[in-house]
Amino acid sequence: MNMADRIQQLRKSRGISQEELADKIGVSRQAVSKWESEQSVPDIEKVILLSDYFETTTDFLLKGIEPAQEAEKKYSAMIFSIAGTVLNGIGLVAAVFLWIERQMAYTTGIGLAAMLAGTGIFLAGQFCDTKDKPKARRFFILPNAWILLFIPLSCCYNLLSGRLGGFWGQPAPVPLLRNSYQTFGLFWVLYFLLCTAVDIFAVRAERN
Repeated sequence: MNMADRIQQLRKSRGISQEELADKIGVSRQAVSKWESEQSVPDIEKVILLSDYFETTTDFLLKGIEPAQEAEKKYSAMIFSIAGTVLNGIGLVAAVFLWIERQMAYTTGIGLAAMLAGTGIFLAGQFCDTKDKPKARRFFILPNAWILLFIPLSCCYNLLSGRLGGFWGQPAPVPLLRNSYQTFGLFWVLYFLLCTAVDIFAVRAERN
């Protein structure tokens, strides 16, 4: 395996395109294409940037020398992201089903506690000595925007809609049909727009 193959392999392992890698390193997509097709090689400054981005060594990029000790020492941050996402999803589902069965405010607390723990697991993967952090961060943010925002937005909607009716509503983990279908529909529109905006912002921030 030569240097061109190693760059291509690292790029594909991150699940990014040539254009995305070019944006990260500060070169054109054509430059990355030439590196991977052996038409040219990156200069030493770009090799250093590539090694920092891919969290590997310059020796691996230039000579193919595996950073064996580092590879053995590090866990993948993806493990933390997957575990955190699963726990967040369980928290949301548990809160909704417990609310349907019990109709008690503490079910919201159960869901939020599980999500707090799930998010903590993800953050641990970002701050610990792990690899694949950018990929894990993207994997976590995109679906969890929809999971983590649902209960807080539902609670705000229920409390405010109840207030409009002359009383404080219940902090339920799901939106309740209090006043009108228009108000209920507005919740879903705002939820969709906010989650979509978070995902778009996350993707753009990752590319910059």
